[in-house]
Amino acid sequence: MDQGRAGLIKRSVPLVVATAVPVAFVGWFFVWPLVAVLGRGLFGGGALHLGPLEDVVRDPRLRHIVAFTFTQAAISTAVTVAIGVPLTGVLTRRRVPAARLLRALIIVPFVMPTIVVGAAFAALLGEGGPLASWHLAPGATAIVLAHVWFNLAVVVRIVGARWVNLDPALVEVARVSGASPLRAFREATLPMLADSIMSAAAIVFLFCVTSFGVVLVLGGPQYGTIETEIYRLTTQELALDRAGALVIVQMIVVLLTLAVASRAARTASGTGVTGRLVAARDATARFRRSWHRVAAAVFLAAVLVFLLAPIAVIVARSFTHGVGAYRTLGTEVPVLSVSPASTIATSVRAALAATLIAVVVGGLAALAITRMSKRGAGGALQLLLLLPLGVSAVTIGFGFIIALDRPVDLRASWWLVPIAQATVAVPFVMRTMLPGLRSVDQRQRDVAAVLGAAPRRVWREVDLPIVRRALIAAATFAAAISLGEFGATAFVARADAPTMPIAIQQMLEIPGAAAHRSAFAVAVILVAVTAAMAMIADRFADARGGY
Repeated sequence: MDQGRAGLIKRSVPLVVATAVPVAFVGWFFVWPLVAVLGRGLFGGGALHLGPLEDVVRDPRLRHIVAFTFTQAAISTAVTVAIGVPLTGVLTRRRVPAARLLRALIIVPFVMPTIVVGAAFAALLGEGGPLASWHLAPGATAIVLAHVWFNLAVVVRIVGARWVNLDPALVEVARVSGASPLRAFREATLPMLADSIMSAAAIVFLFCVTSFGVVLVLGGPQYGTIETEIYRLTTQELALDRAGALVIVQMIVVLLTLAVASRAARTASGTGVTGRLVAARDATARFRRSWHRVAAAVFLAAVLVFLLAPIAVIVARSFTHGVGAYRTLGTEVPVLSVSPASTIATSVRAALAATLIAVVVGGLAALAITRMSKRGAGGALQLLLLLPLGVSAVTIGFGFIIALDRPVDLRASWWLVPIAQATVAVPFVMRTMLPGLRSVDQRQRDVAAVLGAAPRRVWREVDLPIVRRALIAAATFAAAISLGEFGATAFVARADAPTMPIAIQQMLEIPGAAAHRSAFAVAVILVAVTAAMAMIADRFADARGGY
């Protein structure tokens, strides 16, 4: 065997491992549970049975739920884009004091547990809240507002990454020709942003369709969605076939939405990029009229109030009787059978385990994708790893319950919670790691290998220094997502070991102010930790040159 062939084998063995581990993880903990759920909807009696799917069409209640799911998602998406695009323009094209802090603040709602988002808007809009006189909660308007608050970061990130690289010369030509700022934006800037806006809108729509915690808290008995109905059918009625049918309906819409987002992303990536120097040059431009500056200041102030108000209400509710709610966190709550403090410890342990799993699986997947990009298989692996983002966490948790009894029965295992959380976090880890790994110069790796360095040493001395920041950002982001994961965990967490999001939901359902104060105290702790992690992740991502 010659040296070239031996070297090829040495490089191929790690590639096989880097590919096999993510594929096995996703296959066991996502594809197989999903197939089991779809099977319950189509083959409930052992043979093809379309009755549950027909019920979705014929049952007026289910038709209403499906219609409301897509209606609220469409309205939420439209409002999010309408606020997010101008917000992105101000942050991207103008000098804004503390712009980095504001961008980090926008990310915080996105990593917050959806159950906490729902609780925050319930406290803001519901009985006893500052805006209770508006009579919005529970109701569709409260759900839309919470979804907009949660998803603004998606628009700012996706559209901002495109906007920062647009050539301002085209807009300047339009302005010199006498076009007003609005017309210049409409005829010059907007067509270049259309694909990224469409991509962001598709993703926001997807998140709104699969939203669970927000609707569970703010919807009440009248406003249910496919997600909450799947949860109700499986946990209260044990109607697994009808739940499976709803999953099929949801999956069809999700796949269509992902196809739109993928096509828009590919189209958007095909345009030229002028780089950060152009963005920096354009950022030095000032509003030439004072009313522009005033309008931007008022708009940013309104957005800032919108972002901070729900968090401020949670903090205020937790301190209704001073620090009493925090002092009693160690006291057992009857509905939990444990103390709120123990749920914090449970969440931390599970999140650490989930982060480790997600970083290993997502990191290996990102490594394999970068190595396989020239062979055409990288795109297929990336799509496989991104699939969990297109399926609701409730469906994943439902699938865990009905499918993970073989080859090893994991349904009673403590590890099921971190595995469920890692399944949700792996796509984010992979996407965060990919840019860093792709920036590694293959020539440096080849030189190190020629000089006799083993693959492990090449990784340690060539790759790791470059991808360290991406690794820290990915791990921090995975930990924040795992701490706040609610949909899948609600199915698989043991009654004697609830996580913080589950404890918050259960305490909010107890009548009495004391339990609610404890719930808000736990929510404040969870918000503080996830916000800190989001800002750390954003700091390291920006330091690598991202938007």
